[in-house]
Amino acid sequence: MLDRNNLSPRLIIDARKEALAGEDAWRLLADAEEIVVASGKKYLRFDPKCDRKEDILKQTLGRTGTLRAPALRIGNRLLVGYCDTLYAQFLG
Repeated sequence: MLDRNNLSPRLIIDARKEALAGEDAWRLLADAEEIVVASGKKYLRFDPKCDRKEDILKQTLGRTGTLRAPALRIGNRLLVGYCDTLYAQFLG
């Protein structure tokens, strides 16, 4: 999807080698103005300044307690997880 839209990331971190969990993950999430999380074929939106930390972490952390991949920051928005609808909407 990034190639199709002529986009290239400034930074790539391999989540298998540098997993973000707990407070490290929360710092990344809390720094965003909007968090958009893939949920099946739909997506959920969160505002870390208004929504509960526990609700956001429940949707953004995987079974192992680390940030779900992929996580993509676009400006002040953070996309977490993958679904075609989400990426079409924000990268489209």
